[in-house]
Amino acid sequence: MLYKLLLVDDEIDVREGLLQEIDWAAHGFEVVATAENGREASELVERLIPDVVLTDISMPFMDGLALSEWIRREYPNTRIVLLSGFDEFEYAQRAIKLEVDEYVLKPFDGAQIAATLAKVKARIDAEIARREDMELLREHYRTSLPVLRETFLASLLSRKLPGSQIAEKARTYGLQLAGSGYLVSVISLQTGQEAASAKPGGGRMSSLLASDDLDLQLFAVLNIAEELWNKQGLGRAFIHQDHIVLLSISAEADHEALLRATLAVLQDTIDQIERFLQLPVTVGVGEPVSGLAELKRGYEGALQAIDYRVLEGSNRIIYIGDVERRFVNRLRFDELKEQELVRSLKLGTGDEVRQVVHELFEEIARTETSYKDYQVYVIELLTAVLKAAKDADADLEGLFGGSGKIFAEIEKQGSIEATREWFGNLCVKLAQTISSSRQHSYRQLVQQAIDFTRANYADSNISVNQVCGHLHISAGYFSSVFKKETKLTFVAYLMNIRMEAAKELLRATDLKAFEIAERVGFSDPNYFSFCFKKQVGISPKEYRNRSQEE
Repeated sequence: MLYKLLLVDDEIDVREGLLQEIDWAAHGFEVVATAENGREASELVERLIPDVVLTDISMPFMDGLALSEWIRREYPNTRIVLLSGFDEFEYAQRAIKLEVDEYVLKPFDGAQIAATLAKVKARIDAEIARREDMELLREHYRTSLPVLRETFLASLLSRKLPGSQIAEKARTYGLQLAGSGYLVSVISLQTGQEAASAKPGGGRMSSLLASDDLDLQLFAVLNIAEELWNKQGLGRAFIHQDHIVLLSISAEADHEALLRATLAVLQDTIDQIERFLQLPVTVGVGEPVSGLAELKRGYEGALQAIDYRVLEGSNRIIYIGDVERRFVNRLRFDELKEQELVRSLKLGTGDEVRQVVHELFEEIARTETSYKDYQVYVIELLTAVLKAAKDADADLEGLFGGSGKIFAEIEKQGSIEATREWFGNLCVKLAQTISSSRQHSYRQLVQQAIDFTRANYADSNISVNQVCGHLHISAGYFSSVFKKETKLTFVAYLMNIRMEAAKELLRATDLKAFEIAERVGFSDPNYFSFCFKKQVGISPKEYRNRSQEE
């Protein structure tokens, strides 16, 4: 493998001499580009991300030290070799503070550069070897263990895994999950107006509640829950999907005793959350289950219990067994399934949407249910689709013929298979509409950016951040969308606009180069001339002369 090297020197003889004199590949390097000043080099570094930058110190626009400082800040893993004249030795000493890898004093020859690069290559090789070292991997695994544990526990809530696989992973992650009884409880936080109305007595909101920082609130609640759960030895507490999940484990098969013990600690948990955090919460408790493979069912029951806060009131414990008779064969279109369906409508391909629909209807095929429950299930599916369409500002009349007609279509389908096909076509149609709308939104955004840039390119301070501030979007999102739509970076597009404006002024006016530079957004006329020649191939003066000759 050849390491990428960028060669930077303002003297073309030096650049060409080094390129010809050194067998770069034999020394493990590939010169991916050359630059004649630091500013040009910084643009190349951003685009190519070289492993090594070999640069002179004394250069126009941006010297080697400034370039090195920028590289250390933006690309700390890039190695730097400085070329320094004897009268620049004090600058080389400054370079040491910037942690450059090597510096070579002038005059030098190719052999000196090759020897220096050999040392740099050895360091890069050693660093790669260290990264691949098994001990480092083990350490990384150990530091990642808490996250791996939570991810595994979360997987037990979202899908049913074989008992052997659960036991193996529990041993791997050092989790003590053996037991004969399990109970899943979920603590849900209320936010915003819901939280204000749920607060007992309608009192003043705490600073934590007023902060509206859900992550901070979840962390604070988790601390209290973990302390109480660990104190009672009940099981584990962790964060999952903006909730606190509490897993109670009992060595005995006495589910009633496990439920009583859990409810007692949950009440203490709510009391302490109110006392110390003043956060209104609702706790949903699922049915006790006998094995870890059944946690998914217990978790779904806890989520369903939380939904009953609309009827039962919040800031309390709701046990699913108290509020709902359990029908083993009852269909359930729960929160997780709805999220999956809506996600596929917003972001999925046609095949992905059809796969989600297939899985939703497979649930019907697997369950012996009444026709009434079947109707309710399909209506819930349609309601989720209509809500997604409304959220996307889709034309309901054009897509579905209106919500009234779409619900009437259910009765026209003669079988589950026919209903699935009809519903799948409906979902794919909506997904395509949402995708087209998103693409149109991208184009509008880019056009607004182009209009703003054309109106303000003469401002030497115009930047990506300024454009993003005008459009009220993040720089990262804007850069991604802009390049996707125009095939250019914003910097390259701005340069094109300025160069076209400069050419027009050179053709149509007698303004001097420095005046034109200022009018097209360059505060430095020399840098304008450099950029013009680089972009057009000739100097501004030559361009004007040729234009007049034509």
